[in-house]
Amino acid sequence: MTGVTADVGAALAAALPGRVVTDPDAMEAYRRDQCLLAPAGRPAAVVRARSTDDVITTLRTAGDHHAPVVTRGAGTGLAGGANALDGCVVLSLATMDRVLALDVPGRTATVEAGVLTGDLDTRAREHGLWYPPDPGSKAISTIGGNLATNAGGMCCAKYGVTGDHVAALTAVLADGRLIRTGPPTRKNVTGLDLTRLLVGSEGTLAVIVEATVRLRPLPAATATAVAAFPTPQHAVDTVLQIAAVADPAAVELMDRTCIRAVNSMTRMGLDESAGALLVVQCDGPSADGEAATCARLAEAGGATEVLHTADPAEGEMFMQARRTVYPALERLGTTLLDDVGVAVRDLPQLLAAIERSAADHGMLVGTFGHAADGNLHPTVVYDATDPDATDRARAVFDDIVAATLALGGTITGEHGVGTLKTPYLDAQLGSTERELMTGMKAVFDPKGILNPDRAY
Repeated sequence: MTGVTADVGAALAAALPGRVVTDPDAMEAYRRDQCLLAPAGRPAAVVRARSTDDVITTLRTAGDHHAPVVTRGAGTGLAGGANALDGCVVLSLATMDRVLALDVPGRTATVEAGVLTGDLDTRAREHGLWYPPDPGSKAISTIGGNLATNAGGMCCAKYGVTGDHVAALTAVLADGRLIRTGPPTRKNVTGLDLTRLLVGSEGTLAVIVEATVRLRPLPAATATAVAAFPTPQHAVDTVLQIAAVADPAAVELMDRTCIRAVNSMTRMGLDESAGALLVVQCDGPSADGEAATCARLAEAGGATEVLHTADPAEGEMFMQARRTVYPALERLGTTLLDDVGVAVRDLPQLLAAIERSAADHGMLVGTFGHAADGNLHPTVVYDATDPDATDRARAVFDDIVAATLALGGTITGEHGVGTLKTPYLDAQLGSTERELMTGMKAVFDPKGILNPDRAY
């Protein structure tokens, strides 16, 4: 351990007794997120913050020692954005998990960054409200982590992403100053929109410690249509038809590899002969009629099997099947999960490119995602102990990103850039745009200690 590294660890331990970990073995669990191909360094210390004051002390101490700070929530990220850097301070907000206020008439909740997204939704539902952002990992991911990447999820098409539900933030700058962005009012055009700037900044501009988020009344009803198609292209054609006549809350796609993986894990009995499964969930007073319309469009679009149900429990079962896809694929081997987005009309071309690359490199790829907004998660399954397989997995990943950019899409729709996607930034962003981003980083974090060399 270098002198600087030892100094910052000792200084933090003295300033925050009982909150700092410096034992290498104990810090191992804080070194990386769920992206195994992203590099992870060895931190000087882990701070398990219990309060905003702990965060302020951490940042001031790290700044004094010129030590980088990597903020971490639950560690469920998929792009390496919360992976440790050598000699850094990992700042864990996982135990800052209080719901500070729930304003039922105002339909807002104020929470600390470590609150689990699913727990917030559960609390809201006790009062006839709900929190719409629904990452597949909402049971284990935190509000702070969702804010850091502007996470999306299964209800994006109708309700938008995390940032669309944020009213106000409390954050700590790199020098320890506390800022509050935005009032909880519905309208606000006072000054520049710092809230929107912080959301999705992946811990590079400030450390978000609290958020006031907007809630919605629980839908009066939900209904679900599930359709099996001979190919993913047939499913996407139906998605385009649905978009012209209905406004579903979720339109989720699973290809054959995903269907088989879910069946193997859950014994749900999904149709493994299908090339793709489409799960469409509608909500509101006209939910049943909309779901019935979606079912008819699926039948007309060549679906081999169609189910339409207004039973919320049955519908949730199919939504749970979709949530299970990623852990089901993980059971088959090491996974390299992509997160790309194109215009919905371009999904057939992207799907074809994914299939070509998988065949060219002899790799297993399971594709699933949010078909209604063009955000797919093609996931390469490989043997991490085999260097050749790892190289081929990375080649497929590169092919998918290149195909996405060729279609005018984005290299990340909701997981963030982290370190996994930094090699592709120049291909999507212009030099002037990146210069502006670098300038903003310098204003917020002059010493460059907050999650350096990531996100942009």
